[in-house]
Amino acid sequence: MSAPVERIWSAGRVSPEALFTVGAVSQYLGAATAFELFDELGPGTVALLRVAGAGAVVVLLRRSWRRSWSRNELAWTAAFGAALASMNLFFYLAIERVPLGNSVAIEFIGPIAVAAFGTRTLRSSGALALAVGGVVALAGLAPPEAQLGALFSLIAGALWAGYIVLGHRVARAGMAVDGLGVGMLIGALVISPVGIIDGTAGAGGLGAAAGAPLLLAGGVAAGVLSNVIPYGIDQLVMQRLARARFALLQALLPVTATLIGLVWLSQVPSMREAVGIVAVIAAIVINRESDPAPTDVVP
Repeated sequence: MSAPVERIWSAGRVSPEALFTVGAVSQYLGAATAFELFDELGPGTVALLRVAGAGAVVVLLRRSWRRSWSRNELAWTAAFGAALASMNLFFYLAIERVPLGNSVAIEFIGPIAVAAFGTRTLRSSGALALAVGGVVALAGLAPPEAQLGALFSLIAGALWAGYIVLGHRVARAGMAVDGLGVGMLIGALVISPVGIIDGTAGAGGLGAAAGAPLLLAGGVAAGVLSNVIPYGIDQLVMQRLARARFALLQALLPVTATLIGLVWLSQVPSMREAVGIVAVIAAIVINRESDPAPTDVVP
C-alpha cells in the first residue's frame, strides 16, 4: 500500500465504519471471483494464489524488506499470517460446497465468540446462543456435502477469531500493513502443500495457472480484492476501534456476502437459510455493548 493511500485511509476525514463497508464489498467480490476459478484450479490452489499474490503486492508496495524486524515481531506476524492464510483456505473449501452467504454466516461464530468473551455479559452469551441456533438452521438439515462445507466454515470461523486477536496484536504493535504483507507470504508457505496437492487431485493446480496467464491473473485479482483491500483496511480500522467493537461491526459481512452471492453467483437462499442468516445478524446486533478501553483489548 502506498503512503498516500495509507494517509488517506488513516486520516480522520473518513470514518472507520465507511472504510469497513468498502472492505466488505471488496472482500466478497473477490470471493465470487475466486469461486469461478475452482473448476480450473481447485480451491486450495486459488487460496494459495490469493494469499501469495496479495502478500507480494503489499510487500512490494510497502518495500517491507527495508523495515527492521525483531524476532518477537516476526513471531507474531508469522502467527497472524498462518491464521489468515488457513482461514482463507478453509473458507474456499467451504464455499465450494455451500452458498457464499451461508458460509460467511456460519463462520461468524468466531467473531461473535471474540465479542462475547470480550464483554462477558448475559446479553452477549444470549447472542452467542442465538448465533449457534442460526448455524444449526443453516447446517442441520443440509445434505452430507453441505454439512462438510459447514464444518469447513466452522473451522474458518475459529481461525477468524484468531485473526481478530492476532491482528490487533500486530496492528497495535505498529506493524499494521507491513505485518499484513509479510504475514501473508509466511501464511502462503504454510498452506502451500494443500495448493500443490490440489493440482494432483483432479483440478489444474499451479501448473494450469502457470500455463494460463488469465487464470493466474484471476487468482491474484482475488487476492487484491479479498486480502489487500479489506485486510489492509482492517489493520487501519483496528487501530481506531476496540476489538469487541470491530467484531460487532462485522455484522455487515453476512449481508454483503448474501447479496453478492445472489447477484453474482445466482445463489438464492431458501427460507430456512434466510432465517439462519438473519439469526446470526441479529446475534451480532444484540451483542452490541460499550467498547472497553483500548488498553483492555490488547491480548
